[in-house]
Amino acid sequence: MSGPGTARDAGPPVVLAVSPHLDDAAFSAGALLAGLAARGAQVRVATVFTASVPGPEGFALACQTDKGFGPDVDYMALRRAEDEAAMAALGVRAVHLGLAEAPHRGYADAAALFGPVVAGDEGTPESVAAALAQELAGPGTPAPDLVLGPAGLGDHVDHRHVRDALELVSRRHGPPVLRWDDLPYALRLPSGAGGAHERPATAAETRAKLAACASYPSQLGFQFGDVTAMAAALRSRSERFSGDPERTVPARRPGPPVVRRAGAAGRPGGGTR
Repeated sequence: MSGPGTARDAGPPVVLAVSPHLDDAAFSAGALLAGLAARGAQVRVATVFTASVPGPEGFALACQTDKGFGPDVDYMALRRAEDEAAMAALGVRAVHLGLAEAPHRGYADAAALFGPVVAGDEGTPESVAAALAQELAGPGTPAPDLVLGPAGLGDHVDHRHVRDALELVSRRHGPPVLRWDDLPYALRLPSGAGGAHERPATAAETRAKLAACASYPSQLGFQFGDVTAMAAALRSRSERFSGDPERTVPARRPGPPVVRRAGAAGRPGGGTR
């Protein structure tokens, strides 16, 4: 695979999952990520919209106060800490890219999040693509064998922006991208709809996923009602992707060719390595 990052001749496969918000990757692809990590892949989850914004107002402030957090609480710092715990439960590394969520970019209410892009926000996909390119090109950062991200089901503007940014990154830098069905939005789809590849999880992967998702207590009431309802909802639908991620990710990167030198008697393999 070509593209930015540190090229390596051998080693475990590398996977980058790009999550719009601090919970999306766990909800949508947590079982896959846990399974890949358990089999030795280097998995990191880069969450895009993670910035703390001092003095939130209006809808941005309501997004935390309606969940019981007063205006003096750094809501995004709390959520970043939840994410660190969730990613640890999956056995993967968390990366926070530090862009601001839609309520801080001029979206004035919940309905606006699922409507047209507001004036002044048209450049956000390019900003996301630039942040991802920087993450991919970081010193000592191995180039990924696979990039995962949202399909944009549900039409949340932040999910749409990340989906479009990944298209830009893939065209410019080359890593293959597979889309996940965005959960919990995809729960509203008819059975069989969504991504072409359904991936049933193992029991161990499901346990890891549910433990990770339970690490977001600030979001569970809003998204599902409670932990029990969350577990039931996520067990009810297998994760789905635009293609088979395990066919895309090699079991192990191939090592460099072994060059055997002739020994003193001219036999292959003689002498020292």
